[in-house]
Amino acid sequence: MAAPGSLVILLFFIIPLGVVISEAFIGSEPTFATLFNDSVFWRGLGGTLVVGLSAPTLSLIVGFAVAWHMSALSERVRTTLMFWISLPLTFSGLIVAYGFILAFGRAGFVTLGLAQVGVEPTTISGFLYSPEGLAFAYSYYLIPRVVLTLLPVLVNFDRSQLKAAESLGASPLRALKDVLIPQVLPSAINAFCLVSAVAVGAYGTALALVGTQVNILPLTLYSRISDTGSDFPSAAALSVVLLALCTIILAMGELYSAKRSQSEAHH
Repeated sequence: MAAPGSLVILLFFIIPLGVVISEAFIGSEPTFATLFNDSVFWRGLGGTLVVGLSAPTLSLIVGFAVAWHMSALSERVRTTLMFWISLPLTFSGLIVAYGFILAFGRAGFVTLGLAQVGVEPTTISGFLYSPEGLAFAYSYYLIPRVVLTLLPVLVNFDRSQLKAAESLGASPLRALKDVLIPQVLPSAINAFCLVSAVAVGAYGTALALVGTQVNILPLTLYSRISDTGSDFPSAAALSVVLLALCTIILAMGELYSAKRSQSEAHH
């Protein structure tokens, strides 16, 4: 029964990964040394970290607020809303990018509308074509992932605990801090790490939105294997770095959850 799944993993994960790693480590030139001495790499890493931190932060804040509101609704209403909230996950990165260009680009309807009240159009469009603007665009399809992760936890949360804390003298903010956040925090950190890894490795939306104007690692990788580049060893080394970065981000979330589970078991 496990043979088909094992074959898929072998053909579409282990073999391609092995080829990329061998390309990165086997060669006449010290590929990683060359990569780490390249200022373009370090600028791309900086831009990637900006996207990888700002996109999940924005997505977590908005996603938590949406999930908290939905958790108080009836199951039928929640199911209907989840259909619409999950819809962005089905869209291609190209569609998302073009949608943001039409809304927030130099001639976007939001940009032109804000220009009527005195906001400089170049300010809005300049923001869109920056690492922070990419994070804003990525949040469009990262927020649904956060909602899907947090909603089951918040649905099962007993809100009477907050009322009990407030009846004992706690302020609403203190009740949220001491009662709600500790119970939601493991899922929130997992959601943050998940969408951060997605943002770090995504390139389709970035490529359609900014081309190669913004220096992030996925676009640097694309430029080295596109029609204008054929530096395959360097691209392979960059792929390994991106893979390691995404793995570390996901592992941090899993390690936190494991330690939290062990701590709760001991108590």
